[in-house]
Amino acid sequence: MSQAKVFQASTGLKVTVAVFLLFWLVVAAFPLFWVLVMSFKLPVDAFSASPLAVITGPETLAEKGGISILDMLLGAVAFYLVYQAVSHWTRGVAERVGFGFTPIGWILGSLIMGAAGLFVFVIILPIVTGAVNWAFGLIPGLSLLAQPVIGITLDHYIAVWFENEFYRNFLNSMTVTAGVVLISLTVGTLAGYGLARTPSSLAFWLLIMALIFRALPHSVLVTGYLPPFINSREILEPFLGDAAPTLYGQPLAVIVVLVSINQPFTIWMLRSFFQNIPAELDEAARVDGCGHFEAFWRVIMPVMWPGVITTGLFSFLLAYNDYLVTALLLDAQNQTMVPAITQYFNRETTTTDQVEAVAAAVSITAPLFLLVMVFQRQIVSGLTAGAVKG
Repeated sequence: MSQAKVFQASTGLKVTVAVFLLFWLVVAAFPLFWVLVMSFKLPVDAFSASPLAVITGPETLAEKGGISILDMLLGAVAFYLVYQAVSHWTRGVAERVGFGFTPIGWILGSLIMGAAGLFVFVIILPIVTGAVNWAFGLIPGLSLLAQPVIGITLDHYIAVWFENEFYRNFLNSMTVTAGVVLISLTVGTLAGYGLARTPSSLAFWLLIMALIFRALPHSVLVTGYLPPFINSREILEPFLGDAAPTLYGQPLAVIVVLVSINQPFTIWMLRSFFQNIPAELDEAARVDGCGHFEAFWRVIMPVMWPGVITTGLFSFLLAYNDYLVTALLLDAQNQTMVPAITQYFNRETTTTDQVEAVAAAVSITAPLFLLVMVFQRQIVSGLTAGAVKG
């Protein structure tokens, strides 16, 4: 019997795995789909006892209007085209060394692609759908395709982002997340590379200490950092004079704590990726005249980039989704998005406030969804690279 047949799964196993994955997909995706639908409905539809009323939104359609079948088809086409453009860009960048392999290159490219996507969906798509609906409305027999069938309103998103100034919380989240990711990856790549190339047993014990530190409850670190952050002005005044800042309530305090929590994980994960890269590449680069850092930056990092992106995504998720640290260390003005949602829940909360909270939750989830879509190839490549040694 050949080796391929030995490892070939039976039909029953394939069906079992497919059913399990389908069940898991429904369980995981249903809440996301449901809150997305609710966020575009009036409260009377969003909290209706009828699932069909929640999806179609009859009261929302009658009062606010909605979208037609043509709108949904054109929106799906626009989403597909933007997705293909982003995928083509990431594949092209991954195939060549240079601008795209630098963190600044990826950040600028992602911002450009994000701005282009917003331009398509916010400006171009409404103009196109309006013109197409008008044209189909003049054709007998096809006018039904241009009539709104699902009620949708953007009132809750407008209230969240502009009336409640949720954009400030978004900017604060981006500031904290960017700081944590940049510092964690910078230190993690250097430390992980050094530990992967060090034969000394000291590297092993350093990694064990890092894992023990990583296992500590986050509340322990926050409690330990509170006194120096609160008294930072008095502590730093002998060195900085009147320019000494109070770190408590500022994003820098959260960045320091989250980096402390995240750094052992990034070092451990990046070390495993570096171990999968043959040391002969370092030796060949040094034979060609490169120094240690030049060999690391010009030869090792381009090969390592999928692992860096994968680790960076996990660091992003830690900082972006954090509640405890940000809620305890940031004041109201510098609050990030996740703890900011709590402002919608109090004793005077109305159904409108609850739907606005749902819209805020969707706003938090959307960047994560887009991030995974853009970097899915690099994430899969990084995970498989870390799973196989050699």
